[in-house]
Amino acid sequence: MLSFVDDGLIIAQNNSIPILNSQLFCSYSILSNLLTDFGLVIEHGKTEIFHFTRLHGEFNLPPLDLSPLRGPVLRSKDSWKYLGFLFDQKLTFHQHLNFYSNKALLTVKCMKLLGNSSRRISPLQKHQLYRCCILSIVLYGFQL
Repeated sequence: MLSFVDDGLIIAQNNSIPILNSQLFCSYSILSNLLTDFGLVIEHGKTEIFHFTRLHGEFNLPPLDLSPLRGPVLRSKDSWKYLGFLFDQKLTFHQHLNFYSNKALLTVKCMKLLGNSSRRISPLQKHQLYRCCILSIVLYGFQL
């Protein structure tokens, strides 16, 4: 019986990109060998890498070639979604704010449809809907 490893995360940090890629390659190799010894299989197609940076301007990383380990060639992603939060490489949270503000605006538009229905909803019900639906969306991740 084979078991598959679905989600994994390897974290490495270094200012030098070539050293960072070699650290990631070695870590992936060690992890792959350990999991194989335990009878587990890595789903290489679901493997992703993501880098945070403080550099200004364009940030293009060379791909991480895992083909010697029978893995894919990995390219760094522009954004990473984790526990409902959208992270970008510079931690500006612009994508997170855009996603949740658009979601809140769409919910407000749907609430207008409820108010225009044949039975209409009272202002108190509109207020309760706003507090329950819109505020929870808008304030999600506010502490972050």
